[in-house]
Amino acid sequence: MQTVEQYKVFTLALEGTSDGNPYADVELSATFTLADGSESVAAGGFYKDNGNYAVNFMPRLAGTWNYVTASNDPQLAGITGSFEATPATENNHGRVLLAKDVLPHTDVFSTDEDFNFAYEDGTRYYPFGTTCYAWVNQEPECQEETLKTLAENPFNKIRMCVFPKFYDYNVDDPAMYAYQGEKGNFDHARFNEAFWENFEHRVAQLDELGIECDLIVLHPYDKPEDWGFSRMTKEEDIFYLRYVTRRLSAYKNIWWSLANEWDLLPWKTAEDWDQYARVIMANDPYGHLRSIHNCREIFDHNHSWITHVSWQRCDLQRTSECVIDLRRQYGKPVLIDEVGYEGNINWGWGNLTAEEEVRRFWEGCMRGGYVTHGETYVDRGPKLWWAHGGKLYGDSPSRIGFCRKFFESLPGDMDWMPDETPFAVGTQTWDITVYSNDHGKGEDDVVIYLGFFRPAYREFEAAEGKKYTVDVIDTWNMTVETFPGTFEGKFSIDLPSKQYLALRLRVVE
Repeated sequence: MQTVEQYKVFTLALEGTSDGNPYADVELSATFTLADGSESVAAGGFYKDNGNYAVNFMPRLAGTWNYVTASNDPQLAGITGSFEATPATENNHGRVLLAKDVLPHTDVFSTDEDFNFAYEDGTRYYPFGTTCYAWVNQEPECQEETLKTLAENPFNKIRMCVFPKFYDYNVDDPAMYAYQGEKGNFDHARFNEAFWENFEHRVAQLDELGIECDLIVLHPYDKPEDWGFSRMTKEEDIFYLRYVTRRLSAYKNIWWSLANEWDLLPWKTAEDWDQYARVIMANDPYGHLRSIHNCREIFDHNHSWITHVSWQRCDLQRTSECVIDLRRQYGKPVLIDEVGYEGNINWGWGNLTAEEEVRRFWEGCMRGGYVTHGETYVDRGPKLWWAHGGKLYGDSPSRIGFCRKFFESLPGDMDWMPDETPFAVGTQTWDITVYSNDHGKGEDDVVIYLGFFRPAYREFEAAEGKKYTVDVIDTWNMTVETFPGTFEGKFSIDLPSKQYLALRLRVVE
């Protein structure tokens, strides 16, 4: 009996008719049922050209699974079989979901899991992503180099597109296209199997690296006369979305981003996006995370199909600081998926210093959100990471890795604290960001981020009977210095008058 690991992909390969246009004419699905009858999942199939068909399936539970197919092609109908799903091994935690759907609900004001993520097995997930829009549209050597770079860096999520991107610094035609045909004459009813086989392979490789694939299915950066992917009809969009969802939803690391900068596609209405979301949900039996991304006009993230806020900063000054407002407005996890890029291109969004890129990560994380990296150096190689992949040249990734390790090391119930909330070690709060599991009780640990500020000292007053140890964290130099002894009552901490410092105060039991 064939075996596959729990949460991995079982592919049921089939042969059927190649007459007509099977992409459009043949309907195929399979129902997978656990042998004890406790779970049954219906998954849609897809055509792979030359009479080849497939159904991809992700077993969420270990055990023996039985399947039966259904199709309007007699060759594909009523096929039965079984396979064994073996228990998940180490580092295979299943899908990423909203924490509130996985972890026990708590009644504390801001740690009720509304703003967090967790893997299917209950392991916490903290997105520390990067942006690499068109890396799968590059030549194979660049794709391989991108994967090597990802393996050596701290990112556990990547924002990427299906369709190629035509924009500044990214004007070449792709190595392959998603559709059969030629430039200016693509057949939007027939897919290019070589492209999709490679794409599926790259998604699987990302999964092996532990990287979530935040897949942007539509975007405005097109060559209308040559490509025309942004100007497909609604019917063609739906046909494509049905195919991509059926083909890729069995990969546990898939997230659906309906658009990058949706408001730059003004010919698609809010109702269109709602319909597209319903198509994805109808063809994704696993309920992967779903979002939509903005340029200047923010989509209404209250729509029920949106699981989390994917947001681009719309202000030159307030970037990741907006996490607080977005959490309050939508009550969902907030990802600043375009916070600005370390680099030196013409545009202000792409010539941040590494220090500023890292600061925005800390500010966003301290406010209970998540931040996505990007790099746009125009003079450090022929490829810009943000568009093409390849190599990273900047100084922020290692510091972002330090940030990730720090936040992953904190107790799971720590979260941003509003300015008006008292906490155990009192100090003025207008010039700092506070992250704590204190909740005004005067009992637990506190992290304070000083950001731009560079005090020579900071004064505190501990709650009665409480003692603390104090760590000074240099977020740029990636060092942690623990002060000797403990602190209680009114006390002062001497600091080196440097920017980008954080303090961690921990209760001594």
